[in-house]
Amino acid sequence: MKKVGTLIILMSLVAWSDARQIIKTQIHITVRNELGNTEEGVSVSLYANEEDYKAEKNAVVTGTTDAKGMVKFKELKPIAYYLLAQKGDLNNFGGGEQTGKLQEGRINKVTVVIQ
Repeated sequence: MKKVGTLIILMSLVAWSDARQIIKTQIHITVRNELGNTEEGVSVSLYANEEDYKAEKNAVVTGTTDAKGMVKFKELKPIAYYLLAQKGDLNNFGGGEQTGKLQEGRINKVTVVIQ
């Protein structure tokens, strides 16, 4: 009976490990304006380093926020990214320009304010 219990625990651990592999490292970014309202149609880009961010070149990924002010990026490396959000004259310069290091195999969430 002890062997059956050990086998069940081992199978559970393997299944849990496989489930973690299904989720790729992701980030869900919500963009809000200075009033706290979500913003649709904001261009959001992630950069791997500060030089590319400042030059606005070599973005790792780029997307546009949906009606809920959210953009989702999948299959990212678990590093910190520089984030640029722009809509017309509004942007996030001067605050919230870098994410924390993304947790591998997780859905990471960030909110950024454009002004």
